[in-house]
This record gives sequence, C-alpha cells and structure tokens, in this order.
Amino acid sequence: MPEHYIGRFAPSPTGPLHFGSLVCALGSYFDAIAHGGHWLVRMEDLDPPREMPGAAQRILNSLNAHGLHGHGAIVWQSQRHHLYHAALEQLQARDLVYRCHCTREQIRRAGGHQRENCVPRSDGSPFALRFHCAGASETFTDLWHGEQTQRIAEDPILKRKDGLYAYQLAVVVDDIQQGVTCIVRGSDLLDCTGVQRQLFAALGASAPAFGHLPLVMNEAGQKLSKQNHATALDDSAPSLNLFRALHFLGFRPHPDLVEETPGQILSWASARWQRRQVDRRNRLLEQPPSR
Repeated sequence: MPEHYIGRFAPSPTGPLHFGSLVCALGSYFDAIAHGGHWLVRMEDLDPPREMPGAAQRILNSLNAHGLHGHGAIVWQSQRHHLYHAALEQLQARDLVYRCHCTREQIRRAGGHQRENCVPRSDGSPFALRFHCAGASETFTDLWHGEQTQRIAEDPILKRKDGLYAYQLAVVVDDIQQGVTCIVRGSDLLDCTGVQRQLFAALGASAPAFGHLPLVMNEAGQKLSKQNHATALDDSAPSLNLFRALHFLGFRPHPDLVEETPGQILSWASARWQRRQVDRRNRLLEQPPSR
C-alpha cells in the first residue's frame, strides 16, 4: 500500500442511497480506516438531466445518519469543469483526443465505434470528444477479483455532444487531483477499469489500486440500483442498516451490536476489517440472525 492511503466514496445524485450504496460506502470506508488512511466524499453531479431534485442533500443526510463522515470538504464535480477542460487540452496536445460526429444509429449499424469510420465535418454539427485507446490492453490486480486483463474495444467519450463532461474523464481527473490511492467500489464498474488506467497514464499519473465489491441483488437477479427502483435507506434505523450491511461484507457481529450507535458500530467494524472476509459473489441481502 502507498505510504498514506486515500480512499473515496463518489455517489451520483440520481436518487437516494439504497442498501447497495451503503455496502459500497462501508467497504470503501472500512478499507481506508483500517489502513490508517483518509476517506473522502465526492458528489458526482455531472449530469443534470439525470439528477433527481434534492437527491444530493438526501445522500449527504443518509451518510451523516449512518455516521459516515468524510475527512475533508465534500467535492462537487459541477464545480470542477475547469479541471476537466484542462485535462482535455493536455490530451489534445498529445493527439489522444479526436472529434466524433457519429450518431448512435451509425454506431449501431457499424456494430460498434471505430476511429477510422469517423468522418470530420465542418458544418457546425455537434460532436463528442473521444479518447483514442482502442486496441490497448491493461493488466492489473483487483483486491478481490485477482489478476485482470482488459482489452479496450472502443474509444470512450470524454465530452458528450451536449457539452457535458463524461464520467470516464471526470472520475480520473478528480482521483488524480484528490490524491486517491485506492478505489473501492461496486463490481459493476470493474469492466471500465482498463480505460481509466489508460487515462491515468495519459495524464501523467500512476493509477491507484482498485477493489470491486460484490453487488447487492434484488429478487429478479438485478443489482440494487436507482434505475431499478431500489428502496431508499431508512435513515431512522441506521444501526439496523449498518448491522445488515456488515453481514453482507462478511462480518459476524454479536446480535447485541445492533443496539449500539452508528459511531460505535463503525468503530467496532473498522478495527476488525479483513479484505479476505468479503465474499466477492453478487447476491441477495440476507437477514442476519436475530437474538
């Protein structure tokens, strides 16, 4: 591990936190605290059309109710466009970014996007900016999934046609700027790690360590998510929520722990966190045994 561990939790304000969000937040929090590090909270409010009014504050309220307080000020992506613009200029200077006018229908018909199929246009039509990295391979060791080799099949979009910065760019720029050394997040993001590692290198930074936690699934076999209408966390029962999430992460606390405050539960778990205890399989959130 690096000399000083910096981790983070970075929710998007497209809806309130649910149990899957809590598991991810706790995994990143415990791993940081157990390694004597700092844990940051970043609000990825980069896509206004998809945001739910009031969701950002609800997320912060939920974190606070569950005793999850970041070490430092909350970072808001909506206030960091100048950093993303500077990063794009850095990549453009190295000829790693190009304009893409392709429509979704054109990409669908072609069976995917290829840079050689992009035809420059000068009619003022909107264009996206893509990062040229298709064909590259990245090999890395995930904290729970072991050695991974990912071949990048398509150049990712860094700035959309509507002028909004894309997740892939913003997340890497922010992790560099905040000095993040270890990213613990859900396994649904494992497949985009290779692209992000390419971006870290292109921007002259070392990639952090990555660990992808198991996903909490619903009865239909889907991951709990805002898109699948996952039930919001009940902030009036934080100790019970934490107790259930601890079981999902491999802890086996005494049933009496559920009677403690969120702060006491977090302290108990942080002192006992072991990466090897985590079952990496995606699965349902089971009810822990009652007293």
